[in-house]
Amino acid sequence: MDVQNNMSSENQMNNIQEIQPEPPTHKKSYKKFVIPIISGITGGLLVLMAAPLMIQSGVIKVPPQSSNISQQVSTSVQVNSEITKTVEKIRSAVVGIESIQKTNNPFSEKSEATGSGSGIVIQKSNGKAIIVTNNHVIDNSDEVKVVFTAIDQPKTISAKVLGKDPISDLAVLEIDDKYVTHVAELGNSNNLKAGEPAIAIGNPLGQTFSQSVTVGVVSSPKRTFQVNDYISMDVIQTDAAINPGNSGGALVNTAGQVIGINTLKIAEKGVEGLGFAIPINHARPIIENLISKGQVPRPYIGVSFLDDLNQFSNVERALLKLPKNVTDGVVIDTVETNSPAAKANLKRLDVIVEINGKPVKTMVDLRSYLYNQTKIGSKINLTFYREGKKQQASLTLIETPSNLLRR
Repeated sequence: MDVQNNMSSENQMNNIQEIQPEPPTHKKSYKKFVIPIISGITGGLLVLMAAPLMIQSGVIKVPPQSSNISQQVSTSVQVNSEITKTVEKIRSAVVGIESIQKTNNPFSEKSEATGSGSGIVIQKSNGKAIIVTNNHVIDNSDEVKVVFTAIDQPKTISAKVLGKDPISDLAVLEIDDKYVTHVAELGNSNNLKAGEPAIAIGNPLGQTFSQSVTVGVVSSPKRTFQVNDYISMDVIQTDAAINPGNSGGALVNTAGQVIGINTLKIAEKGVEGLGFAIPINHARPIIENLISKGQVPRPYIGVSFLDDLNQFSNVERALLKLPKNVTDGVVIDTVETNSPAAKANLKRLDVIVEINGKPVKTMVDLRSYLYNQTKIGSKINLTFYREGKKQQASLTLIETPSNLLRR
């Protein structure tokens, strides 16, 4: 009985063992794959760590890299814009100007360049070319030379001064046209608008930086500015960089037309982007007169001045016996014989305060009105004080004598 029971118990145990589930197969496969991966990563890290030492010791040899530039791939971009096309059109018509003076050395007859600027070729005919520049570029020179840098081999040739005008700060030169390849097209400065592009081309700081191009806008198409000791005039204001040597160069629009002749900039500490150009419409009749006559006919009163009244001391003003409310005007020094002023009975120490009803504060005010608002043959009315009394004079303007224009 016991034996049977034991056998029965064994059979039951065997049956129980047979129905126990097998362990999941994925656990076995996980071990099968993870172990090789970990081994591979570990081996790779060891190789990376050992590689520098093996290269340094020469076990691993690395082929040298080629340094041949010709094997490198290069790319180029062709830039075509309104600005580049404009510069290409006008650049060759802008030249360098050199002012030559004789040295003061009594033992040498050598000459030296004392100044430089820029010029614009505006005309070419019959073997000659006409160039316009600023008067201050060539003033007091013994010889003027033109430098062509926009050609394969730069050339310097002598120029003849056809005429110059210190009042407008313009001068005209004539040269042989042998090296002239382009003539500038003159535009219309009356139609300019603030904000439109403006391109300045010239030779800042001499021929080292010849044919320099700066780009900006027309800051103001009409800005009244005192351009020199003689006169104030309407000029074009631009933020295109204008530096010493740019004087006489071209200010052009995007059509490649000259709209102004660069003349000066405000050079004060902290001031940037204030350049000025003579409007081409203002310059055109002056250039024509300089070409045909060598000077510009201007209206003439026939007086010279001591100074502006605001430059006089209180003691000097008291001697003129002026009313206290008269603080501005110009004081006459001399009156030319047979001049319009002499015929109108103007005298020394008369203080002119108005011309045709317009206030006169300075000599520049008076000259600017005469040169910009009147013509030869015009009749004008002057208001002046003499011995403290307010008076009127009427006179007819004549042409300024040639010897005075050339001063």
